[in-house]
Amino acid sequence: MQRVSLWKLFLVFNKIGAFTIGGGYMMLPAIEDELLRRKWIPEADLPDIVALSQSAPGLISVNMAIFAGYRLHGFAGSIVATLGCILPPFAIILAIAMFFSDFSDTPVVQRIFAGVRPVAVGLIAAYTIKLLRAGGGRWWKLLLSFSTMAAVALLQLSPVWILLTVIVVAAATAYCLQRRAR
Repeated sequence: MQRVSLWKLFLVFNKIGAFTIGGGYMMLPAIEDELLRRKWIPEADLPDIVALSQSAPGLISVNMAIFAGYRLHGFAGSIVATLGCILPPFAIILAIAMFFSDFSDTPVVQRIFAGVRPVAVGLIAAYTIKLLRAGGGRWWKLLLSFSTMAAVALLQLSPVWILLTVIVVAAATAYCLQRRAR
C-alpha cells in the first residue's frame, strides 16, 4: 500500500462528495472505484471496511472516508478524507436550502427528483449484488439479504432489531461451531 499525500486524499474524497448525487450509499461505488483504481486499499479489505462503515453510527460515506483515510494516513488522513467527503455536499445543501423554496414546486425540479430516485435505487441494488458476489455467493447470504429487505420494506420492522437478531444468531452459531471443533 502506497503512501498518499493528505492533499491528494482530500481531493479524491472532495471529488466523490461533489459529484455523487444521492448521499451515503450512492457514494459507495465511487469510493470503492477510487480506492481500488488507485491501489490505495486491497480489494480483499474492502468488504470489511464497508461492513465496519455500516456498523458504525453515522453516514456510511463519512464512515468509509474515516476508515479509508485512517488506513492511508492515520488520524490526519481520517480527518482530511472526512472533510473532503462532507464539504461539497454541505455547501450544495446549504445553497439549495437557501433557494429551494423558491423553485421546489416547478415541474422541472419535480421531474429531476422523480428521475433521480429510481436511478439511486438501481445503483444501491447493483452495489449490494456486487458485495454479495465479493463475499462468495452462498445461498444463505442471498436469503438473509432478501429476508432483511422484505422485513424492512414489507413488514416495516426496524433495521435495528434485525441487526441485533443477526448479531446474536451469528455469535451463537460461531460459539457452537467453535465448541464442536474442539
